Amino acid sequence: MRKGKLAKLYTLTTAAALVGSMIMPLAPQTAHADRGVVDLWKAIKPLTTIASAMNTGAHPDDEHSAVLAYLSLGKGVDTSSIIANRGEGGQNEIGSELGNALGIIRTRELQEASKITNIHLENLSEKIDDPIFDFGFSKSPDETLEKWGEDVAYERLIRKIRTLRPDVVIPAFLNEPSTHGHHRAINVITVRAYKDAADPTVFPEQLKEGLTPWQVKKLYLPATQKDYNVSVPVGAYDEVYGASYVQLGEESRFMHKSQGMGRVYDEGPSSNYYKLDQSVVKAKDKETDFFDGIAYTFTDLAKEVAGQSGGAKIASDLQKLQKDGEEVIAAYPHFEAVAKEVHEMITDVAKATADVQASGLSSESKTDLLHRLNVKQAQLNKASAESLSLVTKVKPETGELVAGQTTKVTVSAYNGGQVKLGKVNLALNVPKGWKATPQGTTSFNQLGYNETVKTTYEVSVPADADLFQPYAAPALTADVSYSFSGATATSHAVPSDAVAVLPAFALSLSPSATVLNTRKPQDPIPVKVTVKNYNPGEAKANISLDVPAGWSVEPKATPLDFAAKGETKSVAFTVKAASSVKPDSYKVTAVATGGGKESRHGAQVIRYPHIGTTYFVQPAELAIQAFDLKVPEGLKVGYVSSGFDNIDQYLQQLGVQVTNLTAKDIESGDLSQYDTIVLGIRAYGFRPELIPSNARLLKYVENGGNLVVQYHKPEDKWKPELAPYPIKIGEPLIQWRVTDENSKVTMLAPDHPLFTTPNKITEQDWNNWIQDRSAYNPAQWGKEYTELISNGDAGEKEFTGTFLSAKYGKGTYTYSSLVWYREIPALVPGAIRLFVNMVSLHQ
Repeated sequence: MRKGKLAKLYTLTTAAALVGSMIMPLAPQTAHADRGVVDLWKAIKPLTTIASAMNTGAHPDDEHSAVLAYLSLGKGVDTSSIIANRGEGGQNEIGSELGNALGIIRTRELQEASKITNIHLENLSEKIDDPIFDFGFSKSPDETLEKWGEDVAYERLIRKIRTLRPDVVIPAFLNEPSTHGHHRAINVITVRAYKDAADPTVFPEQLKEGLTPWQVKKLYLPATQKDYNVSVPVGAYDEVYGASYVQLGEESRFMHKSQGMGRVYDEGPSSNYYKLDQSVVKAKDKETDFFDGIAYTFTDLAKEVAGQSGGAKIASDLQKLQKDGEEVIAAYPHFEAVAKEVHEMITDVAKATADVQASGLSSESKTDLLHRLNVKQAQLNKASAESLSLVTKVKPETGELVAGQTTKVTVSAYNGGQVKLGKVNLALNVPKGWKATPQGTTSFNQLGYNETVKTTYEVSVPADADLFQPYAAPALTADVSYSFSGATATSHAVPSDAVAVLPAFALSLSPSATVLNTRKPQDPIPVKVTVKNYNPGEAKANISLDVPAGWSVEPKATPLDFAAKGETKSVAFTVKAASSVKPDSYKVTAVATGGGKESRHGAQVIRYPHIGTTYFVQPAELAIQAFDLKVPEGLKVGYVSSGFDNIDQYLQQLGVQVTNLTAKDIESGDLSQYDTIVLGIRAYGFRPELIPSNARLLKYVENGGNLVVQYHKPEDKWKPELAPYPIKIGEPLIQWRVTDENSKVTMLAPDHPLFTTPNKITEQDWNNWIQDRSAYNPAQWGKEYTELISNGDAGEKEFTGTFLSAKYGKGTYTYSSLVWYREIPALVPGAIRLFVNMVSLHQ
């Protein structure tokens, strides 16, 4: 089966989604006629090898996708990807979610990408607000490991290596100064783990839990064509998949949509290069592949054990498995023939496992063999389901549950193959403390072609059930066991979307963050609480606000009646601060009480076509930052959003009249009505009307307008001549940013209106910033600009082009690489005061 064009890879993408590592639920997929043949090959290819490899990285998208596709899809190697954090500190190219919400999106994208390359994915970060957090760009592996907690990160990596027992490990990056500190940190601990994972004195508590030390055979580092040991032919074209491994890898990278990843590659030869860094086996200068000198087949494994005491019988078993694997491949693409060979291999794996357990081999050999046989058993289960065209599903009545609820979940098995299956058993798995009671039979004597069997379970969620955690394993799964050709196999199924325990009453506050101006401490703060009923039916609740001591709220509480699940209602409150309120941070929490339940959380629904539906459950809070702020009356701002920030919303809260400008407004509208026009971050790259209309924007400035342009990357179609006087952005981008949010800032023009009007900016206004100072700073700029600040990371030359402003005609043009889009939603007082000054020029 050939498919010569990359566009046809969508068939493969869909197929891959059904057979990969299933940590999170899948979005519904479209069926394709040739999916079964491709999926069958993917399922049986791993039966030909017992080798394994691991790729380590820091963030979602760090994986070496083409090499992973080559190893897993091309060679059938048991391949894993270990990623440290969830990408919470990055930017978002598909929406406005940032922080933990973005981390959830990037995790789901990574999971979907991993299904396409058919690899096993794990993260070192285990939960929301985990210590191993993407805190933003770092230039230092030491800073990274300090913030993550070096022992925490290292213990988890050692645990992954001892659990998955890879023969080959490949960190995605080198420890080089030009590389992100997170990438460098993963390199540092991966290289160190090569020896330490085999040392029983390193994290001995893991051994008490049942893990055993594991010596990785080889450690490879990324290299160049000039100096390498292994060349990986990722440009090789695979006839079954109808694509090269580069193209297959890029199909997975297209899933990282929040990062704008994925490229279209033409067919043709290409290679990735790696240097052997450490090895316990003798290696040549130029190796044929990663596994030179390492047992790759069952025959290789048989040779290793044959000479050991009690090893002859085991060697014979392994040789039989080698023959089995070859016969499975030889039977392809005939489904029934493949199924018979797969089930014969299942029988032989069970025999080999029992023989190993009863043998006189050393405990070390037994552990290794049993691990590899367990991996093979899991692969055979997938191969069985594919070859028999068995479709198993678990369908909850609803994916949105509350503690104490009873619901129904159906487990089904459909036989699309031409042979009958026997002894079909449908089992639903639920978390500890939950109850699952079948409402009918769970066992069926046989299942014929085009027939379905199903069982509905009554599932009770305990009253103390934990709220949904997006990084936890699925709450509900099913195992369908069946027999064919004298052997039993099991198919594992998960729901097609997240099954989540949500607050009985999910609360959201608008605004979710706001400023309290201490110049007007008694100005009321209007708060709208929106409540969604997740109870299964009618419900009543009293809605109130918990406010700081000495503050007042009206009304005290409001009752709400809900007629059905999913109904949403809103309540308005007015909050007033204590008359003696001081500059500080405060919180207001929404509370819903009803039906014996109290809810203090909201449930943010995160839904995109490529990742399906999931949720972010978090406290229902309004963050309030009190500080002194002057805002000119009647200030009118036109905001050109790129979709990557929500600064416009915060300006409105401050009393600024903000209009979000449409393409028509920019192309032909009256721009002179605005005191200031602000371009959101990277706007030129995502608002196509801007470049053709740039002359209008500059004319607006020339006629007396105030134009504020936030940072851009060169790939955002930025050109120096877009500014009235040229501004060239520094490259490589990694070297033109300030990552220390506490770095010293020197105001080079302290008397400039940006630092005096209407708010007097002092050194204290640069305190308490978050994550970064600036990104993608200019390297060159016209002499007409006033350099407003000097700032840099410790030990580096300071940037003076971070904050530039110039008169142009009667107006002012300001270009700023300060990361306003992070600071203002975090309610950083100095950043807000500065931004107000920036949009208030000429007032």
